[in-house]
Amino acid sequence: MSQYLHDVLIIGSGASGLSLALKLAPIARVAVLSKGDFTAANTFYAQGGVAAVMDKSDSIEAHIQDTLNAGGGLCDENAVRFTVENGPIAIQWLIEQGVNFTKTKDAQGEEELHLTQEGGHTHRRILHAADATGLEISNSLTQQARAHPNIEFFENRIAVDLITTAKLGLSYNHCIGAYVLDKKSGSVDVFKAKCVALATGGASKAYLYTSNPDVATGDGIAMAWRVGCTIANMEFNQFHPTCLYHPNGQSFLISEALRGEGAILRLPNGEPFMQRFDARAELAPRDIVARAIDHEMKRLGAACLYLDISHQSVEFITEHFPTIYDKCLSLGIDISHEPIPIVPAAHYTCGGVLTNLQGASSVAGLYALGETACTGLHGANRMASNSLLECLVFAFSAAEHIQQQLQQIYLPEHIPAWDESQVTNSDEDIVISHNWHELRQFMWDYVGIVRTDKRLQRAKHRVDLLIKEITEYYSNYKISSDLIELRNLTTVADLIICSALQRRESRGLHYTLDYPKLLTQAHNTLLQA
Repeated sequence: MSQYLHDVLIIGSGASGLSLALKLAPIARVAVLSKGDFTAANTFYAQGGVAAVMDKSDSIEAHIQDTLNAGGGLCDENAVRFTVENGPIAIQWLIEQGVNFTKTKDAQGEEELHLTQEGGHTHRRILHAADATGLEISNSLTQQARAHPNIEFFENRIAVDLITTAKLGLSYNHCIGAYVLDKKSGSVDVFKAKCVALATGGASKAYLYTSNPDVATGDGIAMAWRVGCTIANMEFNQFHPTCLYHPNGQSFLISEALRGEGAILRLPNGEPFMQRFDARAELAPRDIVARAIDHEMKRLGAACLYLDISHQSVEFITEHFPTIYDKCLSLGIDISHEPIPIVPAAHYTCGGVLTNLQGASSVAGLYALGETACTGLHGANRMASNSLLECLVFAFSAAEHIQQQLQQIYLPEHIPAWDESQVTNSDEDIVISHNWHELRQFMWDYVGIVRTDKRLQRAKHRVDLLIKEITEYYSNYKISSDLIELRNLTTVADLIICSALQRRESRGLHYTLDYPKLLTQAHNTLLQA
């Protein structure tokens, strides 16, 4: 077992974690943890882009209003304004880090940023790098961070639990590090720091079908809950309407940008249907589109529906969507001549650890960024491409706040090592895999796109049993990466279910047949340990 000491510990290596690291590196020693290598983050897989006001025909007020409209009355207008107003600065910083956004030429032949449009946006304001924006951002930020002498990377590490002064028996509660499992050696090390930032992504792996990579197991949210953080709005799970339906597709995401460029959703018989659900048709917000697809699939008993962009030229498709074109073609689907089979899948966790505009949680020294956080930006429904913007803007503000705090924070000299003297090696790992599958299945069946009280109560009964089993297992056997993730997913599933049971209306991403109407006043769902 080893002990490491840094000024700031960042758990997670996506856009928010790396941006925070780069902003802090000139004045602090920073550790960045990743569960796998540094491609193991949602940022790496983000196809769409970053929303920001970069065109003269657009305006800050229009972007703010679009976000508020999509958020179902639950957005914090201060957070929305703060994020949108800082958007152009964030874009310029990305360009300075080497991010190569797709460009086009104006009427005079001058080069300019190419902007596309996505659901919920009234203007073209999505900057992108073809259809692999996340890959471009991830590669650029990782390259810059690796070159900085004050940033130390730790790959194949998974945080087990946060360390707070309260846990050490002190009279105040300040987060001072984490116990971290080295997945290769099996040892649990102590990472000690004056401030800790959770940038671990969301919890979409709680669902059977998801567009997210395997690392999206809600680790940061679960760890924050266990140390007393306030958790907000966990009932708002965004289901991406269009993920590739193919046995070898592994829930490959079909970007919102296709619909922004004219792709049409069709029934198995080729009939378009979105105009029956919303006047904006394919450009309606994601929750409306996902519910429409779910409704039509259930009405028809269809395994999937279709997204058709074959009316565009091959040149247009391969220029704008090369990744999607190549992926589909590798599976025998030529999207320039035939529609893409699609299904909805869990995509984004709009709730999370409640933070202020500096990314600070309700526990001193502990920050939450990106999908781990609930900043108030998304409200009851995230608008497309606002999430990467949120990662950057709040990483910048958190960096400023942390910089102001560092000199006043003093760490306890002694933090006890991880104690596993009372546990043994497990000979029943089948329990983990069985419980993992059971959890994701009942979450999909009972806590999915359309909910009822009866379904939620069934889910609550099952998750309570799982928590009891997993707690007993965790107490008696040596921990593993799979066990840590299962424990966290079960915690987060319980938070989702409890939040959903509290909301007695249908708002944004939470739709229940028992309460289909909207209440006159919008309230956040707050959970406190």
